[in-house]
Amino acid sequence: MDLAYIPSPSTGVIHLGPVPLRGYAFCIILGVFVAVWLGNKRWIARGGTAGTVADIAVWAVPFGLVGGRLYHVITDYQLYFSEGENWVDAFKIWEGGLGIWGAIAFGAVGAWIGCRRRGIPLPAYADAIAPGIALAQAIGRWGNWFNQELYGKPTDLPWALEITESANREAGLYHPTFLYESLWCVGVALLVIWADRRFTLGHGRAFALYVAAYCAGRGWIEYMRVDEAHHILGLRLNVWTAIVVFLLAVLYMVLSARMRPGREEVVEPRSRKAVDTEKTEQAEKTDDAGDADAAAEDSDGAGDAEDAENGAGSAAKG
Repeated sequence: MDLAYIPSPSTGVIHLGPVPLRGYAFCIILGVFVAVWLGNKRWIARGGTAGTVADIAVWAVPFGLVGGRLYHVITDYQLYFSEGENWVDAFKIWEGGLGIWGAIAFGAVGAWIGCRRRGIPLPAYADAIAPGIALAQAIGRWGNWFNQELYGKPTDLPWALEITESANREAGLYHPTFLYESLWCVGVALLVIWADRRFTLGHGRAFALYVAAYCAGRGWIEYMRVDEAHHILGLRLNVWTAIVVFLLAVLYMVLSARMRPGREEVVEPRSRKAVDTEKTEQAEKTDDAGDADAAAEDSDGAGDAEDAENGAGSAAKG
C-alpha cells in the first residue's frame, strides 16, 4: 500500500462564473510576471531605467509563446496531423505544449526587436533577464502537474506522482519529472545570480550560463520521461537538442570571455544621458555657487578698501 505520493488535481480548470481559469495558463502568466519583476530589479542594478524590461517583454513574450508552440507542434506533429486527429487542436495552447527551445529562440528575436528600438545591447538585456527566465520555467512546469502530463517512469518512491486514468494515460505512480525540472530551474536561477555577482559576468555570459546549466539538467530529466517522442540513435530528440545547445552555450562563454572581457559600462543610453545631465546640472550649481562666493569676496574687498580710504582721510585731517 502506498502511504505517500504527490496527488494530481482532479481538473486543470477552475470556473470563476462563466470564465474558465486554466492552471496551465495561470502558471505561464505567473512565471512571466516573476521574470519581468526580477529582470527589472537586475536591470536597474546594472544602470538601466525602470520599466525597460517590461517594455521589451511586450515583444519577447508573444514571440516566445509562438516559438514554443511551433516547436512543440513541429516535433510532435503526429498529435495533430495524424489520421483521426484534429489539426485545429494545434492552436489550443491552453491545453499544454510549449517547447522551451522554440520559446527561447523566438523570444530572443522579439527581445532583439525591442532592444533595437531602444538602442540597447541584447546581450546586456539577456544577462539581466536570465535568472528570471529560469524561475519562470520553474513556475511554468507546475502547469504540467495541472494537466497530468510529462511525467517519468513508474516508481514507488515517497514523492511519486499519482496519475489518474484517461484516454491517453494509464493510472499509476510515476516520477514527477515536472517537479525535478522545477527544482532544477530554481537552482539554475540561484547559480546565475551567484556567478554574476562573483565573476561580474557581462556581454551575454550570464545568459549563456543559464542556458548551459538548464541543458545539463534537462538532459537527464528528459531521459526519464515516458511520453511519446521522436528518437535519434536511441536518444530522445530533446536530449540531443540539450546536448547541442549546451555545447554552443559553453563555446559562447569561452569565446566571449576572450574577445570581450568584463561587463558593459553602459547598458541603456537613456540612463547614461540622465546621469550626464545630472552631473552637468550639479557642475553648473557648483559654478554658480563659486561665482556667488567670488562676488561676495569682491564686495567685501571693495568695502575694506573704502574703509581704509576713509580712515586715511580722517587721519590727515587730524
